[in-house]
Amino acid sequence: MSKVNILAIESSCDDTSAAVLSDGVVLSNLIATQKIHEQYGGVVPEMASRAHMQNIIPVVSEALKKAGIAKEQIDAVAFTQAPGLIGSLLVGACFAKGYAQALNIPLIGVHHMQAHVLAHFIDDPKPEFPFLCLTVSGGHTQIVLCKSHLEMEVLGTTLDDAAGEAFDKTAKMLGLPYPGGPVVDKRAKEGDVYKYAFPISDIAGYDFSFSGIKTAVLYFLQKGKKQNEHFVEENINDICASVQHIIVTTLLKKFEQAAKELGVQHLGIAGGVSANSYLRQQFEAMCDKNSWNAYVPEFQYCTDNAAMIGITGYYKYLKEQFVDMNISPAAKASWDG
Repeated sequence: MSKVNILAIESSCDDTSAAVLSDGVVLSNLIATQKIHEQYGGVVPEMASRAHMQNIIPVVSEALKKAGIAKEQIDAVAFTQAPGLIGSLLVGACFAKGYAQALNIPLIGVHHMQAHVLAHFIDDPKPEFPFLCLTVSGGHTQIVLCKSHLEMEVLGTTLDDAAGEAFDKTAKMLGLPYPGGPVVDKRAKEGDVYKYAFPISDIAGYDFSFSGIKTAVLYFLQKGKKQNEHFVEENINDICASVQHIIVTTLLKKFEQAAKELGVQHLGIAGGVSANSYLRQQFEAMCDKNSWNAYVPEFQYCTDNAAMIGITGYYKYLKEQFVDMNISPAAKASWDG
């Protein structure tokens, strides 16, 4: 039986990514990053869409070349259907649909957050089911119970801001460059996590809230600057460490609660914020303490990438969960096809 070759495309935000997978094995995974947004302190949707249009053909061509796969050998095209910036999504969706139609092969729509979870199944060791995943990114914070590769239940989500947004907004208030999350992580390594105390949101169940942390940081900085105009510069490492500590503590408190109440032994973290070194360290320590199996994807599969779209597309291909070519490719996206 011949291998199943999937071309995958990810264009939900400002990274244009293409990957080629053969029977679930990643042969190539390329990302074109848009640097222009740094000067604006955030992603400008219109600019992101234009950049995707410029990048998508060369990125796909290079992904196929690096994989050593001809376009005629592709069995299906998987693409990010939602969520994301609508203009960016449409560029990837329309390209994927046209590519699939030209080759007369199936088109597979992928939910971006489901793909983050399934990034754990790219490399070994792979989690066993049931599997509990904490998915944290700039736009989402979720606890997801995975019963199989394609059967997932969102147990908890953020009621306002995502954890990644809390990192980025804190960085902005501190005058740090965009994207702020990695900069806060780097600064925090030189700081004292217990230097300053910030509140932990206390919401029932498995849901999260991070708007209160952002507000607390804002008032804290305003008070500090009134007392000393150089307060931020003189204490920035300690501030970063303390804020990072409270965000990570908030995340893992709920995650540990869910794992204990559900009796799940296999846990993982995913999404862009899972690249945070302190979150990884504290997550692994939590799992060690409870004798749980901890899983963290390779760094390149934590941030937005097409390989995670491809692995999800592979499992959906096996179940023949395809997109109807007669409807808009951006019409809907679900976790179950």
